[in-house]
Amino acid sequence: MTDGRSWQGDWKTRLLYERVHERGYDSLTAFAEERPTASLVQLGVQVFSGLVAEAERSHQLTRLVRSQFVRELFEDFPDGWPVIVDDHNRFTLAHALARWCSYTPETHEARVKQVRDALLASPPPPGWRPLDPDDALLITLLPDDEA
Repeated sequence: MTDGRSWQGDWKTRLLYERVHERGYDSLTAFAEERPTASLVQLGVQVFSGLVAEAERSHQLTRLVRSQFVRELFEDFPDGWPVIVDDHNRFTLAHALARWCSYTPETHEARVKQVRDALLASPPPPGWRPLDPDDALLITLLPDDEA
C-alpha cells in the first residue's frame, strides 16, 4: 500500500519519468532519441509535453522541432521523400506537414511554416529520409539558434 500521496501533484509526469527510468534512461529526451523515427503514438502522446519541457530547459527546442519532423515524415514516408508527387502523395505530404505544424511550439510556428513552404516549393531529392534531427539538410532548413 501507499501513503496516499501517489495521486498528488503532477502524477502523470511523475509516472512517465518512472517508466523511462525503469528502462534505463535519464530523461524522456534520451528515451525518445533512441527511437528517432517512432511516432508519438508509439512513444506515447503524453510524452511530447515532457519532451517540450526538457527541450525548453536545455535550450534544444529547435532540435526537438526537427526531431518531430523526422517522426512525422517517417510515419507516412518510411522510404523517404516521394519520387513522384502525385495527388495522393501531395495530400499525404500535406497531412504529415500539418501534423508537424500542429506539434510545433508557438515560438517556432513561423519558422516551421517557412520550412514547410520551402519544402513544397523546392522539394528535396526523391528518397531524402532524415533519420534523426541532425540530418544535414534538415539543419540547413531549420538551424539551431538557441543560446
